[in-house]
Amino acid sequence: MFKKILIANRGEIALRIQRACRELGVKAVMVYSEADRDAKYVKLAEESVCIGPAASALSYLNMPALISAAEVTDAEAIHPGYGFLSENANFAERVEQSGFQFIGPTPESIRIMGDKVSAKQAMIKAGVPCVPGSEGELPDDAVQIRSIAKKIGYPVIIKAAGGGGGRGMRVVHTEAALINAVQMTKAEAGAAFGNPAVYMEKFLQNPRHIEIQILADKHKNAVYLGERDCSMQRRHQKILEEAPAPGIPRKLIEKIGDRCVAACKKIGYRGAGTFEFLFENGEFYFIEMNTRVQVEHPVTEWITGVDIVKTQIMVAAGEKLPFTQRQIEIRGHAIECRINAEDAYKFTPSPGRITMWHPPGGPGVRVDSHVYTNYFVPPNYDSMIGKIIVHGDTREQAMARMRTALAETVVEGISTNIPLHRELMVDAKFMDGGTNIHYLESWLEQHKR
Repeated sequence: MFKKILIANRGEIALRIQRACRELGVKAVMVYSEADRDAKYVKLAEESVCIGPAASALSYLNMPALISAAEVTDAEAIHPGYGFLSENANFAERVEQSGFQFIGPTPESIRIMGDKVSAKQAMIKAGVPCVPGSEGELPDDAVQIRSIAKKIGYPVIIKAAGGGGGRGMRVVHTEAALINAVQMTKAEAGAAFGNPAVYMEKFLQNPRHIEIQILADKHKNAVYLGERDCSMQRRHQKILEEAPAPGIPRKLIEKIGDRCVAACKKIGYRGAGTFEFLFENGEFYFIEMNTRVQVEHPVTEWITGVDIVKTQIMVAAGEKLPFTQRQIEIRGHAIECRINAEDAYKFTPSPGRITMWHPPGGPGVRVDSHVYTNYFVPPNYDSMIGKIIVHGDTREQAMARMRTALAETVVEGISTNIPLHRELMVDAKFMDGGTNIHYLESWLEQHKR
């Protein structure tokens, strides 16, 4: 096991990894930007290093600063968390070339799965079902592009090969709008991701977003930890997640889970990863793989009893997975609400000082958050300030616990999206289970404030 790990991230995930390190008896080095000097995990740290000013480009995305922080503190490994450099193959490579262990997949795996075109090709080879679409990057020739779209059938969606976070996508309903949409997406992709390549897929009308969590070690062992339903989204950004997915037969989950495990073994994957699928009419369609820990990992931890972050660290240190597929049991139901510093219905960011922070408690309630009373939420980063996660023996009990937890939560001084979550928890369609990825946007349209 490592003696010391540098945590190259901020916010609630930095605190989550710090806690995992403590449990493992590993020293954690926390990095922070000038805007995060007063964060809880920095105050709790045995060792911390300021890596630059507030701007991400000069701090959390600054590879030389992160690597030099690891050097000066004698860290042996770097955990990237999620976001920032967590899926950057060049960073993983530089970490390992500098003599540190990257707590994540190999740079090669990140490259294959980070480019959505090569990821899709790898999944087709591994027998994982994919959304019908172009066989790779779209050509420049307009005639060929039209021919591909005609073969797939409208509506189609144009996606950036190097995209993510809900950016670099455009839905096209008619041939007349096609070429302009491709050119605009290419320009956006080049500017946002440094890669103008785009591809085309069939646009599924009413799918659910289902993902399979996997863990793999360096000894060719891999398991899947059930599934999560992440269909409650706005502009491709998840707001609420649950596990297991309501209404999907276990046999279907087992079948797709086994294929994901086989794909991991085929590409020599190690660490934590998530296969994301669209699910419609009883069929799964692969869309992408996230080669890192997910924001929503706690719901899976709760239904399986597996500590995903600790296992990531153990696997990176060369240990074998401490369990087999047969030992993974799904128990009860878990729900996670992402708490964001933003207007609940207009979604405008609401940075500022939290004058009162009173998180919920009680049976089956977990709160992952780095904030506290008098904490200042900086305007420089993602608006998420925490997550409320609940577990119950049944989905009904989990929903009841989440309603209680949301009713108990007090955040003053800034606006949060807690009022939205409170409404969703009593929404008849959500309570029935199985809403599709477009449901929340249509719900917001009907409930305009």
